[in-house]
Amino acid sequence: MSSSDPGRPPARRLFAAVLPPASAVAGLRTALAPLHALPGARELRWTGPEGWHFTLAFYGEVPEDAAPELEARLERAARRTEPFALRVHGAGQFGGRALWAGAAGGLDSLRLLAERADAAARRTGLPMEEHRRYTPHLTLARSRGAADLRPFAAALAGFEGERWEAGELTLVRSDLPVSGVPGEQPRYTAVRAWPLGG
Repeated sequence: MSSSDPGRPPARRLFAAVLPPASAVAGLRTALAPLHALPGARELRWTGPEGWHFTLAFYGEVPEDAAPELEARLERAARRTEPFALRVHGAGQFGGRALWAGAAGGLDSLRLLAERADAAARRTGLPMEEHRRYTPHLTLARSRGAADLRPFAAALAGFEGERWEAGELTLVRSDLPVSGVPGEQPRYTAVRAWPLGG
């Protein structure tokens, strides 16, 4: 969402991500369908397939005048990272608040790309959270309060998605809901994408 405060420069809410291809999304959709019939599923806010991505670095509100430098640094990060194999794999939860699918394959390369995406922001001068070990995950559902997500994670624990080659680093804009409609999801728009190893 662009900043609309008169005293602040225009900004966009941005993050860097690896996006799964349509075929991988379709496989995960099929695997998730039975989870919607589990007790408690209706109380969860399920993320739509358009919101499935492996976030590398979350930048928050990025001023428009900082975006060109960030993009140039992300392009260099992509060029320095070779394409790698990836697939959606298994599931887990964050403290009863979020259900997620994990990743398998070239995780060292994925973590390196995440570190480079984080460093790109720091070198651009963007304030970033304290650096923590990167946990690759794709958020599937959220709970407003603490929920027992163990049955959902267990049902998806054995999931092995199709293997694909991650070949792009994508800068994504996140527009938060403004309608006030309960359950409305953020809208994600790819701003730029750079080929890995390019």
